[in-house]
Amino acid sequence: MARGLPTISSFDREGPSLMRPEEKEAGEFSASQREGLETRRSDQERTLAAMRRLEEALESAAPRRERGWRDEVMAALAVLGEATTQEAENADRPESLLSDITHTQPRLRNRVRGIRTQYRQLRERIGELERELQQPQDAAPDFADLRQRLTWVLTALRHVRARESDLLYEAYYDAFRTDLDEDLGV
Repeated sequence: MARGLPTISSFDREGPSLMRPEEKEAGEFSASQREGLETRRSDQERTLAAMRRLEEALESAAPRRERGWRDEVMAALAVLGEATTQEAENADRPESLLSDITHTQPRLRNRVRGIRTQYRQLRERIGELERELQQPQDAAPDFADLRQRLTWVLTALRHVRARESDLLYEAYYDAFRTDLDEDLGV
């Protein structure tokens, strides 16, 4: 875990320090902040596993096994939808890292809002694709088209996850003028 690093909590009167006044001496993450980091890590791991599962389903052969392919893709997409929904719910909590940045670094609020908006739009797109795949089809689906659209969703997820990591890193770096410990997973 991140030992010895200051925390993101609140501005003090001296400028963009994100430590709570009672933590200034200790310079360590509070229990709730450690929990926020751990929640983010587990959310990201769960979402990444769901993304890999969808990639594997998309890479499998589709011709002459249309129904099986579609069922695999639908199941993987449902898992991804659940993972991204849980991740969004956790990120929207008042004790989340993104919420903390929103409250403590006003100049980064629009970027936090943008990340949350992109996640919401991607979850909506996942839901649309799930509903589309659930529709009965008389003819074989256009596998290339479905793969392309689902691959776009995966690429967009990777992009927004990277933007979130950059934002978290920048928030900590700006506050402490030091590189972050690799244990942060940012």
